[in-house]
Amino acid sequence: MTIEPTPQRLTTPRSLIEAGLAAPERLAELEAVAGRYAIALTPALAALVKPGDLADPIARQFVPDARELIRDPAESDDPIGDDAMSPIHGLVHRYPDRVLIKLVAACAVYCRFCFRRERVGPGAGALSAAEFAAALDYVSAHPGVWEVILTGGDPLILSSRRIAAVTRALAAIPHVKTLRWHTRLPVAAPERVTKAMARALIAGGKTTVVAVHANHPRELTEAARSACRRLSAEGAMLVSQSVLLKGVNDDPETLADLMRAFVEARVKPYYLHHGDLAPGTAHWRAPIARGQEFMRVLRGRLSGLATPTYVLDIPGGRGKVPIGPQWVRSDGNGAYLVTDPQGAEHLYVDRLGANS
Repeated sequence: MTIEPTPQRLTTPRSLIEAGLAAPERLAELEAVAGRYAIALTPALAALVKPGDLADPIARQFVPDARELIRDPAESDDPIGDDAMSPIHGLVHRYPDRVLIKLVAACAVYCRFCFRRERVGPGAGALSAAEFAAALDYVSAHPGVWEVILTGGDPLILSSRRIAAVTRALAAIPHVKTLRWHTRLPVAAPERVTKAMARALIAGGKTTVVAVHANHPRELTEAARSACRRLSAEGAMLVSQSVLLKGVNDDPETLADLMRAFVEARVKPYYLHHGDLAPGTAHWRAPIARGQEFMRVLRGRLSGLATPTYVLDIPGGRGKVPIGPQWVRSDGNGAYLVTDPQGAEHLYVDRLGANS
């Protein structure tokens, strides 16, 4: 598969320092991390970093940190258990009605907290023609597969020609009704999201969904919003993916601004992920209890259109589950205590009628 290059990326510690995104005295630290994990930062995102601000939420996502080399014993190279659910190379079948195909193992940018950080990077390549054909055969042989999720890496770094070929091949399978593409590209390199690319994602009679990843409202620049609008204008449904990250978005004001910015860009807030147990990522993870409190606050502030679901991917491949605050509990006598967004409880009793 043909990967389209993204020009002028910052991909080395020296390039980060020369761009003013890291202090020169950090060179040895950055090089130690770069020896283990890939670095890449596009001009669009580099321009958002506030030079000299060590707490800048954009820099925290993309500039290496020495703590990435500290591994918690619970962390895993495969934290969500892809390998255990992978019947053939490049395909994961965890849920009955959908499969995930990892088209590429590279990205335009490399998030420091990535749950696939041990598997993606420069030179990691893409599925070969034979491997993609095997994935198509697998999907064709499983009529229960209703949705195919295209991921990686970032599948939208492929050429528009190749994206169109993937779309056509999957759309030719009658029982596949939905194609979902997961990407950072509208934020990372919005100029790459052309009308031709948007059209390449669309197939007659199928639903195309694009899951757009962003974690801070500053990422949704006017250029990023225009990229999302181009995707929407060609017929794609857009949903969001974000990760709860300490020092980036772990406060309700930032999360509220982010979710509203998504809606303004025609992107429906979908998932707020709890940080996965990927190697060297403990310093980004916030406690679940804090995330639950944020979601309680957001429920009282945001439209339902702007409210995501807070989820945890259970380690070992057991799947995603909602982990937001609990709003209702039984009193043990056939009634329920329902908590409103302000924290007050109210009694509710089912009224089911004589024939229920």
